[in-house]
Amino acid sequence: MTRTCVFIPVAVSSLFVGACTNQQSEAPQSLARPGVILIIGDGMDDQQITIARNYLVGSSGRLVLDGLPFRAVAQIQTVAENDPTQPLYVADSANTATSMASGVVTSKGRIATTAQSDEDLTTIMELAHASGFGTGIVTTSSVTDATPASFVAHVNQRLCQGPSAMVRTNRRGRLSVDCSQDYKANGGLGSIAEQIAASNVDVVLGGGSRYFEQTIEGNTEMSVIDAASANGYQVIRERSELEQLIPGSKVLGLFSPNTMPVQLRGVNDAEAVTVERVDGEVRLPEPFACEPNPGFEAMPTLADMTHAALNELDDHDGFMLMIESASIDKQSHLRRPCGHVGELQQLDEVVGIALEYAQSHPETLILVTADHSHAAQIVEETGGPFIALNYASPGHFARLRTMEGGIMGINYATNDSPIQEGHTGAQVPVFASGQNVHDLPAFMQQVDIFHIAADHLGLSTAAPRE
Repeated sequence: MTRTCVFIPVAVSSLFVGACTNQQSEAPQSLARPGVILIIGDGMDDQQITIARNYLVGSSGRLVLDGLPFRAVAQIQTVAENDPTQPLYVADSANTATSMASGVVTSKGRIATTAQSDEDLTTIMELAHASGFGTGIVTTSSVTDATPASFVAHVNQRLCQGPSAMVRTNRRGRLSVDCSQDYKANGGLGSIAEQIAASNVDVVLGGGSRYFEQTIEGNTEMSVIDAASANGYQVIRERSELEQLIPGSKVLGLFSPNTMPVQLRGVNDAEAVTVERVDGEVRLPEPFACEPNPGFEAMPTLADMTHAALNELDDHDGFMLMIESASIDKQSHLRRPCGHVGELQQLDEVVGIALEYAQSHPETLILVTADHSHAAQIVEETGGPFIALNYASPGHFARLRTMEGGIMGINYATNDSPIQEGHTGAQVPVFASGQNVHDLPAFMQQVDIFHIAADHLGLSTAAPRE
């Protein structure tokens, strides 16, 4: 069936927004059981990769990620909400994940909906399911968070994660959330959790149980978990249950109330701090190393969840799987270098699992990328040649002890907020492995991730290619 799409061209080359209705396509004839494994490091730019490499394997070492046969860069795009012809230059996880999930550029905070017109966008998960492919989402965040949500849900604001969060103002009156047009009573699809519970995605694994424990809109007797079970989901809560899945059933794994705990933390919970000056002299913070986070011990790792998802999807005639290492971003927001190093380590382990799977399934395409860049950057940890001038890193600063016996200076200085850092607007890396990956462009727009995955699966695309 031919898909009908409405597109609104904008003034910047290869930026577009649009909405599509109806879709159906045939599975490809050239590949037997094609699969796509899209691995997203939230906030994983080249600084984050270098920080993790230096700490985990040394400056001359190599991550698994470094061995992938193809590397490119992707330009991030977002548009203003009130004027989709106007580009913005720093994105968030909602609009960037929407770009990868739908092939359409939108504005910040939107979950698979268009800027201003608020039309639902068809996602690659929906296209894949309609064509008979298995679908899966794995994340270390809440499954209702911006990146995973953009592949399965449609709502105008990313914070509308559960039924009780659709309309609210925080206690300081600084953050207003209004998804009232997405209430089911108003013809919408409900909160993100309700949409996941009602979805056709075969495997959904991560955190976020708090949103599914809420009662569904208009029914105080039924929780969102109850609705998921009624829709055929086997709901699991414990790591051990990953090994006891019922073959052929849909799986919803909720392993923590919100974002899952990270793997590493600073020794004694150390983090970046502001640099002190005492009597006009710079006083650098004490260096620290990383240690296992006790809160992580009972959790399934990203590797555990990936193995379980691949086992479930391997019974399908091809699949689309999105895996997110979410707290590279979240720990960088909090200026906690060990947290984002450990989360990148989890992503690197998953890349190894994907490569191992592809050895026996050569029709599998592996794509590894990020949604946006972030605050952390490596700087001279002593001030370098300017130490005599009392040079000090602005913002927050950490001195991380490495395996090589050195000290790595990591700076966070996007703003002066005492709460958290912000995103940055640089291009992000794209790594790939699989058939014909060397034919991919060395420079691409983020929306091309959608097209590359859709082409591999033989799906009709939601937007014209430039």
